[in-house]
Amino acid sequence: MSDLELLVRPAEVGDCEIIAEFNCLLAEESEDTHLDAATIRAGVAALLADSHKGRYFMACVGDRIVGQLMHTREWSDWRNGHIWWLQSVYVHPDFRRQGVFRRLYDHLVSEAEGDPNVVGIRLYVEPNNHHAQKTYSDLGMHQPGYFVMQRFFEHDH
Repeated sequence: MSDLELLVRPAEVGDCEIIAEFNCLLAEESEDTHLDAATIRAGVAALLADSHKGRYFMACVGDRIVGQLMHTREWSDWRNGHIWWLQSVYVHPDFRRQGVFRRLYDHLVSEAEGDPNVVGIRLYVEPNNHHAQKTYSDLGMHQPGYFVMQRFFEHDH
């Protein structure tokens, strides 16, 4: 863990551009995917305007945003509570391996544990991203044995 003077705070509307930029970089790094910047900005703005969709947390060193984490909510009828999904996790390359993600994660877990309506947290990770899998395992997460399947629809937004 580094000695970074790191502040974790909720995202603000003014963070939209950096969040969208980080999301595009994340997609390029993790999936070699190039996302449409306008769509990303609109999606980030929609979430920032409606906390029911989810929330972003920002890791800051001074005035510089160096990392982010988003969570969304899933209702679990089996557990009668919300599961928070970690998404859009990104740490600027200059600040990796310095505890930024750990601070974001700890902040989120603290909020989740303090909310009696939250029964757990989940995330999905690329199957070949062994480094990330080890990081998440070291934080107490485990692989539940599920595969994620999906189907997307093309709509004009």
